[in-house]
Amino acid sequence: MLKWSNKKQSPLHLENDNFSKERARQSRKDDKIMSYRDDVQAQQQAEVLYLSLEKGNMVPQIKHNPWSLKCHQQHLQRMKDNAKHRNQYKFILLENLTWRYTVPCVLDLKMGTRQHGDDASEEKKANQIRKCQQSTSASIGVRLCGMQVYQSDSGQLMFMNKYHGRKLTFAGFKEALYQFFHDGRRLRRELLSPVLRRLREMQAALESCESYRFYSSSLLIIYDGDPPRTSSRPRHRGGEEGDEDELSDEEEEGAFGFPRSSSAGCSAGGTGGSGNGNGGRSAHSTAESSSPTVDVRMIDFAHTTCRHYGEDSVVHEGQDSGFIFGLQNLITIISQLEDHSTD
Repeated sequence: MLKWSNKKQSPLHLENDNFSKERARQSRKDDKIMSYRDDVQAQQQAEVLYLSLEKGNMVPQIKHNPWSLKCHQQHLQRMKDNAKHRNQYKFILLENLTWRYTVPCVLDLKMGTRQHGDDASEEKKANQIRKCQQSTSASIGVRLCGMQVYQSDSGQLMFMNKYHGRKLTFAGFKEALYQFFHDGRRLRRELLSPVLRRLREMQAALESCESYRFYSSSLLIIYDGDPPRTSSRPRHRGGEEGDEDELSDEEEEGAFGFPRSSSAGCSAGGTGGSGNGNGGRSAHSTAESSSPTVDVRMIDFAHTTCRHYGEDSVVHEGQDSGFIFGLQNLITIISQLEDHSTD
């Protein structure tokens, strides 16, 4: 903390003060570099983490995902370091897709056999190709990029980061998917059908997209890990008391206050980003009224391209075969889980 004073200092004091400040600034910079290196090493070593939730009659208070929190902190620090004298920033407003869930279970899958964009440098291109070749991206067109899942038997959240996902073999990837849909006591079989229906809708939408390439995009699967004994009705996690009672079952409030229909019908075009503009709605099972809500989304479009993007120098032909290949394999693996879930 800097302490300001109205007293005038002598040149000698100013010189010493400036030297002290510069030395302190350099020390903080060195500490930051060392701390960053330690954090990276710790993150790479602790690829699977467990977080115990508070037990009791109250709804568990979810703490931040440690991996996600670290990424946000590092990004904010980089913004501060690059800020200089700026006092205004432009931001992209993103929806928090997990807001309606009590204990969100989230699976982040990097899709496609190619991850680098058309504008990537040769170094970046080589790095992304190497990551694909050394992971399941090359063999099945999908790899685990992050996961958190609630295990009701131990009352813990399990986190897997991208370093762990890169190391998974095909068998290990299938095991990770099984873990994601397993609550520690049983396989959540009721989740599989809604996910499969959504994935097939997504595949149909992508197969109709000409010249689109979704390089480095991900697939996000979200469901509520709240134990079945509680109400499966989505809860408003950020509003005031009574918010959840103000809406009917047929019309639920979305994250921005817009009504969100709970009907089972979903437009495939919305998934690909070129349909009715709803950005993809939650998939609901109509088999029973207490069926859980499962959300399946395509996310991360920084390197997406198509012939309609005037600034892009490369125009591709046909479908995004790499992304579709990954979807097909994902559908096959989850279908096998569904077929053998009674074994």
